Amino acid sequence: MSCIVFYEKPGCATNNLQKQLLRSTGLEIEVRNLFREPWTRERLRPFFGNRPVAEWFNRSAPAIKYGDLDPSRLGSAEALELMLANPLLIRRPLIRCGQQFMAGFDLLAINALLPCKAKLARMPAAIDSCSLGQHSQEGCLPLQAAL
Repeated sequence: MSCIVFYEKPGCATNNLQKQLLRSTGLEIEVRNLFREPWTRERLRPFFGNRPVAEWFNRSAPAIKYGDLDPSRLGSAEALELMLANPLLIRRPLIRCGQQFMAGFDLLAINALLPCKAKLARMPAAIDSCSLGQHSQEGCLPLQAAL
């Protein structure tokens, strides 16, 4: 059984880099499609821990990128409802290691979860943002293809 469950947007170049980095430690990871998971408020909420609600969101999601949605104005209940209705809003990847949860790819937080022999030594500069440019959707699979 794998230690890391990695919820991704299939075809996302940044998620692919993140998976490669994790696998480079020798760990097995279980990859799941973020858009096909049967999310509920109770299943999704632990991934965000004590982070501010605005940090729960994928900054590259079109609704945020184009100013249709301002995550800084949302409470946790409303944010979760929006994410359940539109999983593209969820910050990626979601990672679970045992009973530990996180949203996004934070090297220090991931290292704290991993066994001593599997620490990540370095991280490419843009490993927690869209690899195709700041807030760019170009080159990513369309949402329908990812579902």
